[in-house]
Amino acid sequence: MKIIISQNNSKQRIDRFLVKELFSYSRGEIIRNINSGSVLVNGRQTKPSHILKENDEIKIDIKKEDKKLIPNKKVKLEIVYSDRNIIVINKSAGLQVHPVKSVSAGHGASPSDTLVHGLLNKFPEIININDGSEGSELRPGIVHRLDKDTSGVMVVARNQKAFEELKKLFQNREVKKEYLAVVFGRLKNKKGTIEKPIARSQNYKKQTIASARTRTKIRPAVTRYEVLKEYADYSLVAVRPKTGRTHQIRIHLSALGHPVVGDEKYKRKNLRMPESVKRQLLHASRLEFESFGKKHSFKSPLPTDFCHFLRSLDEDRIKG
Repeated sequence: MKIIISQNNSKQRIDRFLVKELFSYSRGEIIRNINSGSVLVNGRQTKPSHILKENDEIKIDIKKEDKKLIPNKKVKLEIVYSDRNIIVINKSAGLQVHPVKSVSAGHGASPSDTLVHGLLNKFPEIININDGSEGSELRPGIVHRLDKDTSGVMVVARNQKAFEELKKLFQNREVKKEYLAVVFGRLKNKKGTIEKPIARSQNYKKQTIASARTRTKIRPAVTRYEVLKEYADYSLVAVRPKTGRTHQIRIHLSALGHPVVGDEKYKRKNLRMPESVKRQLLHASRLEFESFGKKHSFKSPLPTDFCHFLRSLDEDRIKG
């Protein structure tokens, strides 16, 4: 396909122009194709931010990505509750919530063994429930997430109306969330609030506490915590995040000097992980909200590996 830019279409970014011109493609698809050289301006590769000029010639040779999600009955899910509006799941550690890239071959295909693939096997009606944003077709019904190695309770929307209702509740901070975490050391203050803004690191591989020199987008983040039990070298902490930033609990506890046990991404160099721990000991234990005039409260018991580690600490304390 060739497009000659008219005066009316000049002075705008090429990615935004093509989103309107090629309405069957998402902005993400267009950006990936511009970056790969499938879209040329005056015979040359360009960037998504390129500003178009009158009489520019755009050559387009792109193929529609196959983003069809295929239900997977092999994904085992523990359904805690379901009605016509919501599905509540007790997510196991190690289960990724949704694919993070295109599921088509040749585009960094993700495994088809995520929570979403399992949900589609049991609740196929959720397939088109999303907000229309880039990549949202890969996370139908998902209104919040847990990290892959974080276990615990999650709620998923079963219809578009419920999706919009739940998204609003999370955005307005009307959902009460409580996590349990085992952290290194003993906290000086047994109860407190961590208010530290979060931003992406310069290499975008993880989150970091924002500073005056931070160049990426800064987001406010607030986490409340309370020590429930202390051991010689560890503490069991209840954590109640007020905001819901990516990795918020993990980065906040690490910034406090007490990273989550098993958290390789945000650990401190001088701390050695226990050999028996294979993932971060962080568990979403409680979720409370009110929707469509009905109050909901869900609890998730501690998983086996979490219990085993706490039991070993209790045994060590008795021996000591």
